Amino acid sequence: MAPALGLATAFPVLETAKAQGAGNEPAWRHALSLFGDIKYPADFKRYDYVNPDAPKGGVARMISIGTFDNFNIAVAGIKGNLAPAATQIYETLMAKSLDEVVTQYGLLAEAAAHPDDFSWVIYRLNKEARWHDGKPVTPEDVIFSLETLKKLSPFYAAYYRHVVKSEKSGERDIKFTFDMPGNRELPTIVGEIPVLPKHWWEGTDEQGRKRDISQTTLEKPLGSGPYRIKDFVAGRSVTLERVKDYWGAKLPVRVGQNNFDELRFEFFRDNLVALEAFKADQADWIAENSAKQWATAYDFPAVTDKRVVKEEFPINDSGRMQAFAINNRREQFRDARVRRAFNYAFDFEEMNKQLFYSQYKRINSYFEGTELACSGLPKGQELALLEPLRDKVPPEVFTTAYANPVGGNPENVRSNLREAARLLKEAGFEVKERKLVDTAGKPVTVEILVQDPSAERIALFYKPSLERIGVSTSIRVVDDAQYQNRIRSFDFDMIIDQWGQSLSPGNEQREFWGSQAADQPGSRNTLGIKNPAVDALIEKVIFATDREGLVAASRALDRVLLWNFYLVPQFTYGFSRYARWDRFSHAEPMPKYGRSGLPSLWWNDAEKAARIGKRS
Repeated sequence: MAPALGLATAFPVLETAKAQGAGNEPAWRHALSLFGDIKYPADFKRYDYVNPDAPKGGVARMISIGTFDNFNIAVAGIKGNLAPAATQIYETLMAKSLDEVVTQYGLLAEAAAHPDDFSWVIYRLNKEARWHDGKPVTPEDVIFSLETLKKLSPFYAAYYRHVVKSEKSGERDIKFTFDMPGNRELPTIVGEIPVLPKHWWEGTDEQGRKRDISQTTLEKPLGSGPYRIKDFVAGRSVTLERVKDYWGAKLPVRVGQNNFDELRFEFFRDNLVALEAFKADQADWIAENSAKQWATAYDFPAVTDKRVVKEEFPINDSGRMQAFAINNRREQFRDARVRRAFNYAFDFEEMNKQLFYSQYKRINSYFEGTELACSGLPKGQELALLEPLRDKVPPEVFTTAYANPVGGNPENVRSNLREAARLLKEAGFEVKERKLVDTAGKPVTVEILVQDPSAERIALFYKPSLERIGVSTSIRVVDDAQYQNRIRSFDFDMIIDQWGQSLSPGNEQREFWGSQAADQPGSRNTLGIKNPAVDALIEKVIFATDREGLVAASRALDRVLLWNFYLVPQFTYGFSRYARWDRFSHAEPMPKYGRSGLPSLWWNDAEKAARIGKRS
């Protein structure tokens, strides 16, 4: 690999976005942002939230839940279980700052240019960008990556569906042409493509066998990032080592980051075992997703004497929907009244009290936790978007503010169950001998498919409530491989699923809720939604021309999804919970949209490490 260069060489000063090149060609831009101002100028040296003098060295030991049998990101979600560490060896064309809503600065690319109608974009590669074998990153690599990912990954196929052409347009330039103008998001999201080494994937391995990017592999892949895979034990551990002569170390988007010499990932089958390993000082930090564990399991001596620190980091960078996901492809779930009845059967308040120490709140939006969540009745731009769809959406969209049923006490629960029974009867179902049956007398049965004990606990709480409305319910726990295979083929009645939402949603909404994705094995439309009104509103989100329009379109989409009752919303918590052995430091303040910043913004603090003692 080529040695890292100084700032002036690695990231040249470029024209401002408002300037025009010769012949009124679009200007080269050092950064792209969907809406609003760009914080950092073309000659910026680093992000404000990093420590440029952070010491390099040390080891960070992390926990991963599950297992892995694949380092090939191109088939992630389709074949095998991808090792999370595999994603960290690749660079993208641009890098997102963590103190802006959605702005990206040059990484593999030093600049980008696009016309005012957003019909195409050109990225210019940094001439110093190198793979770990020392070969330069080329336009051919970028084109290969886009075409391969679109071919093999349902997510990327949907995300980059409007990118109809990619071509080399200069020695270091790649032009991406879109199928229509007006999609403000496309020039920016093209910068998120993880770039793969074409020459490596088209070559042969150490045994002389030709590599096949359409298959899983445990061969250590070639990357271009600050880390590479050092060693691994299949299914159990992966160690990354910092690339000492990493070409981009002095780029403004990399200064003060990636400070550990090694990142070690240990894999555990469940959270309880992982926690015991953390308590025994076999890992440096742990992300805790269990409210019960957070409330009760961190009372060991190292917490008491402050050698282990518990900390919560606010989640400002995204929203989420987590739910009992109903497979709308199943005949028994085709009627929205049936799905709504399932929501009335869910007593969130009692679950929150019994299982979660009342730490959670009920999710009331597909964009929960963001300004994109709908509330009240539609008005203004949102109402204008919904009016043409009035005959295609439930009437409540216009007349009633969405709210989940509230349980928590016997009177509310009885009332909710009566309403569930009424909806089921209205939909043509009836209870015979305490079993819900359809018009043909066939019992309604539901299998909730789960893959770990924490999900099983939630499903088991829900089961008696469903049985009270006559639904025969079973819980099926399967291993990771079987679970993934069944999800990819949509072979389930119900699962617990979640969808993360950025602050600027766009093309991924097609993959989440779009009709075309409903029939694509492995897509994120696990619900099986096929709704022309939803499709139309997704397009409004994608083609919004300003932030106000994006918010209105997202809220309208949210409202229509909610009133179709495709799922039973669960719960959320506005913070990420972490416990860590107090050996590390980070710059203050943390970036607003960076959550914990672990591990990239932290460094090994020798003084703290000495104070709490050696690792076990």
